[in-house]
Amino acid sequence: MSDSGSDEDRGSTESVRKGCDPLVSTQRSKLQQRRAKLNQQINRELRLRSGAENLYRASSNQKVKETVALELSFVNSNLQLLKEELEELNSSMNVYQTESETVSVPMIPLGLKETKEIDMTAPLQDFISEHYGEDASLYLNEIRDFMELRQAMRTPSRNEAGQELLTEYYNQLYFLDQRFFSPHRNLGIHFHWYDSLTGVPSVQRALAFEKGSVLFNIGALYTQIGARQDRSTLTGIQNAIDAFQRAAGAFLYLQENFSHAPSLDMSSPALSMLVRLMVAQVSDVYSLVLQAMSVPLLKDYVPFSWISMVQVKTHHFRALAHYYTAVALCDCPGMSDEDEDEGGEIKALIQIHTRRPDKLDLHDPEDKRRLGKAHLRKAIIRHEEALRLHGVCKMLRKMDILQEVLSHAHACSLEKYSDIDQEDDFCEVAEAPEIQSHTQQKPDIKTPDFSVVRVTDIFHRLGPLSVFSARNRWVRRHACLVRGETGLGLTLRGDSPVLVAGVLPGGCAAEAGLREGDYIVAVNGADCRWAEHAEVVHALKSCTDRALELDVITIQSHEVERRMNLSPTGDKECQSGSQRRAGREYERGSSSLWNWSWRSSGATKRLGSTFSLSFGNFRENESMF
Repeated sequence: MSDSGSDEDRGSTESVRKGCDPLVSTQRSKLQQRRAKLNQQINRELRLRSGAENLYRASSNQKVKETVALELSFVNSNLQLLKEELEELNSSMNVYQTESETVSVPMIPLGLKETKEIDMTAPLQDFISEHYGEDASLYLNEIRDFMELRQAMRTPSRNEAGQELLTEYYNQLYFLDQRFFSPHRNLGIHFHWYDSLTGVPSVQRALAFEKGSVLFNIGALYTQIGARQDRSTLTGIQNAIDAFQRAAGAFLYLQENFSHAPSLDMSSPALSMLVRLMVAQVSDVYSLVLQAMSVPLLKDYVPFSWISMVQVKTHHFRALAHYYTAVALCDCPGMSDEDEDEGGEIKALIQIHTRRPDKLDLHDPEDKRRLGKAHLRKAIIRHEEALRLHGVCKMLRKMDILQEVLSHAHACSLEKYSDIDQEDDFCEVAEAPEIQSHTQQKPDIKTPDFSVVRVTDIFHRLGPLSVFSARNRWVRRHACLVRGETGLGLTLRGDSPVLVAGVLPGGCAAEAGLREGDYIVAVNGADCRWAEHAEVVHALKSCTDRALELDVITIQSHEVERRMNLSPTGDKECQSGSQRRAGREYERGSSSLWNWSWRSSGATKRLGSTFSLSFGNFRENESMF
């Protein structure tokens, strides 16, 4: 039989991962420390403003009102300065970029949402004592391990290990929800998270808020991983693409499953914008990102540097499209009359444009040169507009690498234009059509796969989750049985925990008060919540010369069913002992198991109601005593 104090149980939480040392003086850690400090200062100023506003409304003294109004003006001024400083931090893209010496366009990463440290010791101990009837002091190690895991996930490393840490904590929240968050009682635990862009605090008691915030950080961390890839190599490009596609998947999953967001960064418009931004960094939809950033709710929320960067990239990449089209038109040697592929070349040149070039014969080398020259003019104009937008934004001006990329591309277009420009060119200036957007890398939004990180329920010693959860209510009883001539008079079935499937009327089990539907949780003081059927059978058979002490629990819903004379039916899903044991080590097998509790009430009922299983057609591991 399982022993709650075994070495296996004590070692079950050794997989708890560690985060980065927040005191390590890396650029990224310094940035996160400054962001956390600013969040606290913004929170303090918001509390001061709220108090001053209440005093202003409550006071009838004009002098007091004037003093409070002056204080409000001062607080609002401080808030504006703090928010501008936070926006500057959110615009610090250089910190997250690749350390490669190759010059490339910077990517747009997100900073992580910050959260306050929480002490869950007292609420969890109280719940263990009152709901489970256990000595809460025996679970101090488990509580400590969970809090250490939460503390670690606040500072994940910027690599795959950091993602595994966030995913492990996210998976553990499933068990915490099932073990401790009862629909009939509130634990009194408040989850504090700050908006990733404005620093405005949000506080909720719902565990769904904690889940959503962690999922947001999973997406944000992928943006940081993608931005740091060396895109001068094929492997680096593929890794960056994969990271941004996974970030888009995390934000889309959050958008589809999280409603009534308490903070703006997790609202549907913001998440939709972030999905487009992630996809744009591997595709060609920056114009759609600009539209998403311009909706009324986000217009004053998104950092100005982000908007400027998207505009700069829009003009820069369109300029490059015109430049490379001009190179193809001017530098490719003309086809001979005998070349059968000449028609294919002309067709390709036509298809890259949004419309057919007017009054130009692409078979004529001179017309091809004129069209190439027109494309170069458009490239130069767009490069100059990108440089202008770069110069307008104070934060972008600090990004030397971006200035270098834009200046180099502009210089290449000017040099190419001067090479093909002819002084005696008196032909009418050609009008170049826009380039048809096309990409070889189609965006593939990758939904998070939480099953890649296997986790062990930290609080598994409380018992199998199918029975010992916060959703279930039970009555625990002690029974003393003395084996009679006909045996104990009961039938056992299943395991982990073993179920009393039937009680013989008039037998010693019935006289001791055992009833069909009871679960055996201890035999002669030995815990058997996790015991298999054969172990319990052996324990019962070994007690032949003395009274048998049993601890059993009765799920209250079973008692209600019996009183209403509702016999179990076979159309409910049965659960075998092996499935119950799966509660000890959980690995997600299907996406439906991870539906959000606040949106998928049906999923919640399925997960929280496994005690109402049918046993009418269940004959696995059945024993009669």
